[in-house]
Amino acid sequence: MTEAERRLWSRLRGEQLGVKFRRQHPLGRYIADFACLDPKLVIEVDGSQHAEQQEHDAVRDAFFSAQGFAVLRFPANAPFLNLEGVLQTIATRLPALHVPISISPRKGDEPYTQAYGVSP
Repeated sequence: MTEAERRLWSRLRGEQLGVKFRRQHPLGRYIADFACLDPKLVIEVDGSQHAEQQEHDAVRDAFFSAQGFAVLRFPANAPFLNLEGVLQTIATRLPALHVPISISPRKGDEPYTQAYGVSP
């Protein structure tokens, strides 16, 4: 883990933003710097080498997107120059990723607890 990743991790771990992040999390053949599985968000902290591997990053991002993940990329100096701004960007993105699931009973359907004798 780079110093930039350590700095960001110190503020992501322990559900400080209200969700659980994992560091160095494998997804397919890739390893995400940070991944939140619910909602699905990958955060990448890019060093200078990423300027030369934009095609690789695009393929990687496409894979993450195909798995349902949104991807946020930050330059490696961002956690040092503006950590609060990075955290605010992440915090702003998280609510947009929550997809509320609402299951309404069809007309005539009994609630699960009544139909199956389950106590609430």
